[in-house]
Amino acid sequence: MGLRRRPRSSSLGRLLRGWRPDRNPLRRRSDRVEAAIIGLLFAAFLAGAPLAWHFTGNWVYPAYARQAQVERALVHQVPATLLKAVPDWTASGTGAGAEVEVRWQAPAGQSHTGPVFVPDGTTGRTVMVWVNQAGQLTDPPLQPAQVLSRVQLARVLAVIALTVTLLVAGALSHQVLVRRRLAAWEAEWLAKGPDWRSRR
Repeated sequence: MGLRRRPRSSSLGRLLRGWRPDRNPLRRRSDRVEAAIIGLLFAAFLAGAPLAWHFTGNWVYPAYARQAQVERALVHQVPATLLKAVPDWTASGTGAGAEVEVRWQAPAGQSHTGPVFVPDGTTGRTVMVWVNQAGQLTDPPLQPAQVLSRVQLARVLAVIALTVTLLVAGALSHQVLVRRRLAAWEAEWLAKGPDWRSRR
């Protein structure tokens, strides 16, 4: 009958046992304090992450929604006439697109020309472009999907910021406790070291 091997404890299990409060006489007061701090930081993350996600979304969504509304009021989509033929590889749908010179009219009636990116698959002699009040080419206003995407990104960044803050707080508290342990060990050695040497 072979000997039964003792199961190996994982590093996570050893770490949790080191933090778990118990009546171990070898456990120092600083160990209990560190375990309490880690527990508080973990509880703060569990409670704070959903709150950060929720309140960040409620805070940034109105801002991005207002930005999209303002942009929709300040920019306009107007037809632009192609001044050059679209490359065959673009019109046939086999490429990514090309810049083509076009002419368009500003909302006030002025005529403008400039290069615009014609996406793959464009046909005909007219494309739609976005212009501002002065008639200059500009980016399209924020779309609802873009607003939601930015809100989600802000939420993720808020949770990451909370996590980093708690990790930094945990690391700083650990450093402080380590220094106190070293100072306590040094003081205990200075107090009891001479007695140990005299017994030799």
